[in-house]
Amino acid sequence: MNLSDSMTAGQSAKAASPSPLGRVSAQEAVLARLRESIEDGTLAVGSKLPSEAALATGYGVSRSVIREALRSCAALGLTETHTGKGTFVVSARVSTDLVLGRYSARDLTEARPHIEVPAASLAAERRTEDDLDTLRGILDDMLSEDDPEAWVVLDSAFHLQIARASGNKVFETVVSDLREALGKQSGTLNLLADRQRVSDEEHSAILAAIASGSPDGAARAMRDHLAAVTAAIDSLDGA
Repeated sequence: MNLSDSMTAGQSAKAASPSPLGRVSAQEAVLARLRESIEDGTLAVGSKLPSEAALATGYGVSRSVIREALRSCAALGLTETHTGKGTFVVSARVSTDLVLGRYSARDLTEARPHIEVPAASLAAERRTEDDLDTLRGILDDMLSEDDPEAWVVLDSAFHLQIARASGNKVFETVVSDLREALGKQSGTLNLLADRQRVSDEEHSAILAAIASGSPDGAARAMRDHLAAVTAAIDSLDGA
């Protein structure tokens, strides 16, 4: 079976018969193919995409790979998923601001430095050994995690645990509320800007500063991480 088995009638042979994905990650390749089909009109605005299972079979990849690609299509403003109905093309052009559920990338980049930088600073002062054990465990899992969907969950958990370690319930509540949007942003940046391993290094620096009990160092490491995320988002303009 290939992708054409689940495409609607009238779509071109280009979309119906995908060629081998080549020497890039499966997630990047699937996202690139979907974007191309949407942007060139093969998958027209208003059309319904094949199911996750059909796409996974057609491209010969796991459903988690497909979910990441679809999540990124939605973040780029190209598609919307409606529970029980499927995923539909809503635009043939990438949005100027990533769509991340209730929040946009601009919302996050403006707000996060005011929340997560002081949270990291307080975490360096107040963290317990249990906090550090939890953060180390999450980071160890991130470093060895190959599944993109699982890594995104761990990424959000890492940031939430720092907020918890700050001992400030407001920071913890706000970061918890942002978890879904943070996950969508991370997943999209990992695909489009190859951020996953770089993020691992940045997270390691944040944890090292918190573990050493350096409020200034933790704030600086978190600020550097968030600045790198913002730069990656800015680099997607017109991508």
